Amino acid sequence: MGVEHRGLRAALKGALSLLYPPQCIGCGEPVAAGTGNGGDLCPECWRDMQFIIGCACSRCGVPLPDDGIETPDEALLCDDCLRTDPPWRQGRAAFVYSGTGRKLVLALKHGDRPDLAPHLAGWLTQAARPLIRQDMIVAPVPLHMRRLLKRRYNQAGLLSRHLAVSAGLEHAPNLLIRKRNTNPQDRRSVTERFANQQDAMIVNPRLGDLSRGRAVLLIDDVMTSGATLSACAEALQEAGSGPISVAVLARAAKDD
Repeated sequence: MGVEHRGLRAALKGALSLLYPPQCIGCGEPVAAGTGNGGDLCPECWRDMQFIIGCACSRCGVPLPDDGIETPDEALLCDDCLRTDPPWRQGRAAFVYSGTGRKLVLALKHGDRPDLAPHLAGWLTQAARPLIRQDMIVAPVPLHMRRLLKRRYNQAGLLSRHLAVSAGLEHAPNLLIRKRNTNPQDRRSVTERFANQQDAMIVNPRLGDLSRGRAVLLIDDVMTSGATLSACAEALQEAGSGPISVAVLARAAKDD
């Protein structure tokens, strides 16, 4: 009976694929089988993606030039991280925040496209693999309640849930609380971004013991200055968490 059931499901799936061929998540154009990218993107959108697969800063994930010198991955640091020393141990990003990548992030974040989360979380999970460790907690950067009610979902929470399930880790979507409804970070200087996020995050008092002494993987959609993730990491440190790592879908990279 089980074999028959699986066969029926496969037949239905095949029939649906004929009626509704897969579409590119970037532009909506039909995607032919065998594109080589999992069928999520058409060739044009795929070419416009800048996945971070080479040299990158081990703290913030920003791409770094490959100078040909053999350097341990954990020793690669960008100038900003050398100067500011972020309050987390390691960081990774899936792709650069530009082109198709930027379009996908904005669609998830502001375009009412939560259906993109499983696709994007797959790339994020791959990027975060080096950070994953046993008994780690996965937690998203929180939205303030007012913004959550307006948007109806936390895009970082969607990503973190899929990553946690894929990696077999505990998901704590409410571990952090944004106690202040901070203003948008757009068009602010780095100094203004950090000031805007100062003391904005706290660990949920009801979950304070959950992260004490345990490694935490913080998830967000985009990292620009790192101000928001820093505020989250500092709140976790004050609550006694173990080592903190961060993984973001997209990393804003500086122009050459």
